[in-house]
Amino acid sequence: LLPGRSKLLAVSTQPLRGRPTQAEALAIERRLREAAIEAFVDNGFEGTTMEAVAAAAGITKRTLYAKYADKQALFAAVIPRALADMPFLGVAIEVPDGDLTNSLCQLARQIIERLVDPTAVRLRRLAMLEADRIAELDPVEGADMWSTSLLSIVHLLATHAEAGEIVADDLEVAADLFLAMVAGSPTVWADFGLFRSTEELERHIARAVDLFLSGILPRS
Repeated sequence: LLPGRSKLLAVSTQPLRGRPTQAEALAIERRLREAAIEAFVDNGFEGTTMEAVAAAAGITKRTLYAKYADKQALFAAVIPRALADMPFLGVAIEVPDGDLTNSLCQLARQIIERLVDPTAVRLRRLAMLEADRIAELDPVEGADMWSTSLLSIVHLLATHAEAGEIVADDLEVAADLFLAMVAGSPTVWADFGLFRSTEELERHIARAVDLFLSGILPRS
């Protein structure tokens, strides 16, 4: 071989790096969004820097700025979607069958479990802290914080109303009142970092269900 020929061959066999594959691009975007959400939740908008997000995502600042012109654009891209994807919202709630009292108690447990989920709590705190900034952004489909659970309750109540077991002129209003009764207090406590024991939650659910049923059961 000519002098330097072996080195040339070694270099030529190295794969050339071009544009990332689709899978690589998706992985980068996922890391970027996760890092941005974490930064905004932990530090708020003002305390978050593009440099810190890029470092946490394992990408260069140039790559980050190529995707998002500034911090406001990044915030607008990731936070509304994160709020819409909260554990409370993203998955339909299973509507129980059978006795109405037991069904409402089961439904209440599912709702409370999602509302006191640590991810949901942290995102709600961010939403309160940055309420004005978020209000200026375009809403994301599915971001209505009550919609999924409300429809589940309406469906349950409608089944029992058709059977003549309850009396409710407006099922949606009744469902909204039930949701507020069972979820309001545990959610507020969780947002302040206070979490009730299982026994306390069960007592809360039982009393809320009893009080709610006293208003919709047929009167003799």
